[in-house]
Amino acid sequence: MSELSDITNATIRHEIEEYVEIQKERDRNVELFSRTQPLMQEIAAALIEGDNELVDQLTLRALDAGIDALEVMDDGLIAGMGIVGIKFREAFIFVPEVLSCARAMKAGMKHIEPILSASGIEPLGTVIMGTVKGDLHDIGKNLCIMMLGGSGFECVDLGVDTTADEFIDAVEEHQASLVGMSALLTTTMPYMGVTIEAFIDQGIRDEVQIMVGGAPVTEEFADAMGADGYGKDALECVEQAKALLKL
Repeated sequence: MSELSDITNATIRHEIEEYVEIQKERDRNVELFSRTQPLMQEIAAALIEGDNELVDQLTLRALDAGIDALEVMDDGLIAGMGIVGIKFREAFIFVPEVLSCARAMKAGMKHIEPILSASGIEPLGTVIMGTVKGDLHDIGKNLCIMMLGGSGFECVDLGVDTTADEFIDAVEEHQASLVGMSALLTTTMPYMGVTIEAFIDQGIRDEVQIMVGGAPVTEEFADAMGADGYGKDALECVEQAKALLKL
C-alpha cells in the first residue's frame, strides 16, 4: 500500500493529511496521487487552490508534453476536484471557494474537451439536469454538472424553474437515460414528485433513471417521491450517476 510520503507534491500531501479524514477516502487518494506524474499533482494542487490561470498554463504544458488528455483530466483535474468535494462536504470550505475551484477546472477542461471530442470518445451517458419549477437556485446544480462533465458524462443543462414537460422533452430530444433534479427550497421540493409522476403519465418512467438532490432534500424524501437515487453533494451525484447506469 502506498504511503502519504510517496506523494511528491507538498500541497497535495498537506490537503490529504489535513482534510481527508475518512480512512477509506484517504487511502484512495494516497493511492491515486502516489502513482500520478508530478505535473498531474501540480495541476490538482493549483485547482484545489482555485488558481485558474495556473491550471490553464499547466494543462497546456501537459498536453504539449504529449500527456494523454484523459490522463490530464482524470489524474489532474478530476483528482483535484475530488479533494475539493470532500472539503466542501465536511465544511472546510464553502460555496465561494468551490466556485473558484470550479472555474479553475473549467480553465483546464476548455483545452481537453476539444481533444476528447475529436478523438470520438463516447460519453458515459447523457444526463438531463435542472432546478425544478419555482426554484431559481443553481449553484449546487452547476457544481454537479461540472463534476459530471469532468467524469465523462454529457450534460444538458435546463437551467432553473424547469417544468416537468421541459424535463420530459429534453429526455426525448437527447435520448437521455438519466435525469437529475435539484431544489433548494422546501416549497419547491414536492415538484420533484410532480415531475416523476409526469414521467409515469407519459409512459416513459421505466426508460429513465431519476436522481434528486439539494440542501433540504434527504434520502427519505427521495424515496418517498419515487426517485431512483439521491446525492447530498456533487461527489455523490457522480457516484449515483455511475451506479444508476451500472458503470
